[in-house]
Amino acid sequence: MKRDDYNRPADTGRRFLLNPYISLLRSNRNFRLLFVGQTISQLGDWFNAVAVFALLLDLTGSATAVAWMMIVQILPVAVIGPLAGVVVDRADRRRLMIAADLVRGVLILGLLFIRSADQVWIAYVIMALTVSASAFFEPARTAIIPSITSAEELLPANALSSATWSAMLAIGASVGGIVAAVAGRNVAFVINAASFFASAYFIGRTTWAPDRTAAPARVARGFLAVTGISDLVEGIDYVRRHAHVAALMLVKAGWGLAGGVLLLLTIFGQRVFPVAGSTAAGIGVLYGARGIGAGLGPIALRWILGQQPRTLRRVIGPAFFMVGVFYVALAASPTLALAALAVAFAHFGGAILWVFSTVLLQLEVPDRFRGRVFAAELALVALTTSLSSYFTGYALDRAGWSPRTLAFVLGLMFCVPGVLWLTFQPRWHAPEEAPLAPSDQTMVGEEDVLKGRIG
Repeated sequence: MKRDDYNRPADTGRRFLLNPYISLLRSNRNFRLLFVGQTISQLGDWFNAVAVFALLLDLTGSATAVAWMMIVQILPVAVIGPLAGVVVDRADRRRLMIAADLVRGVLILGLLFIRSADQVWIAYVIMALTVSASAFFEPARTAIIPSITSAEELLPANALSSATWSAMLAIGASVGGIVAAVAGRNVAFVINAASFFASAYFIGRTTWAPDRTAAPARVARGFLAVTGISDLVEGIDYVRRHAHVAALMLVKAGWGLAGGVLLLLTIFGQRVFPVAGSTAAGIGVLYGARGIGAGLGPIALRWILGQQPRTLRRVIGPAFFMVGVFYVALAASPTLALAALAVAFAHFGGAILWVFSTVLLQLEVPDRFRGRVFAAELALVALTTSLSSYFTGYALDRAGWSPRTLAFVLGLMFCVPGVLWLTFQPRWHAPEEAPLAPSDQTMVGEEDVLKGRIG
């Protein structure tokens, strides 16, 4: 299997068993650089998110305005996703990520020009274009991870990426709320723009050898091939023939059915638990709690349960119920401290859904299909989350529902995909020991993952 082994010391396996996360960062230069770029970029993202939400609430006072912003930050992925997947599977993924970072950094600077309610449309346009660039970046990053890590490093790499995202959410949302309240929103926007440029720099320093054993890229011929339609059809056919892959792709979409909870956190921060009258600070505390829970989830479960694929699959169903139970608890929380605790535990379960389904897909899907599969997965969760966010905003502003009532209803909704997953489990037909063929480098068996034989 072609992994980034040429930059790892011979004793990596022994140290990996003792501390997989430290060993991974020390021995795998490419992942380390990708990790540093991700850390900086995501810190800036959460500075930006809190500032944008506070901007809309301060200028419009409308939950619907925030709901539309969340939709704008998600929905373009659903529209562009199919095209992005084809591009990710055809293009140099490293260069594609660098280009996406540079575009996003320039776009974010446009938020500095918004001064009044009649200019709010500028924020929607900028964020829509920024997210469109992210629709190319994220599938490329997810598809690259199995190419630069060994099989034994795959789950720790994804868990570490998730924990970093969560830590940056906790730090960025909390500190970003304070920065926005004290220094002004523009400072947060500048920090986010700079973070994209820094991410591009670190990704630019990565180097990894191409997989010389993979099937050579096909030359596009004819209208359908040139436009990518034939590649798209090929990807759809692959998913249709592999029901277990389709089920894994729907895990995050199932979470997105109740994705309006993310909008709900901003409303709880504004209307229910403001800190010293500050909207940004209240949002920051709840989003920070979300980050802490999401960071601990996959790391704690790997330590308790290990990383056997069969076990990862079985935990997904209960994780849906965990998220639901604690969002119901949020509905009844009398204080900000208890609300933050409920949010932390809810997203402890949510991170398990995201990380475990991602790792299983990376193990199951061949490299040549990965871009299309992860782009389609991202598009599905974007679509379901957008719909949920819209109806959450509508219920708050038009139907007169209270934030607590909505937290209760959305918490119950998480049980629906949980039941569906548990129903599907007995019908799982994925091979337990997938053969490692020269043209299918990432289909590894559970025994190989556990014993670190691949790589």
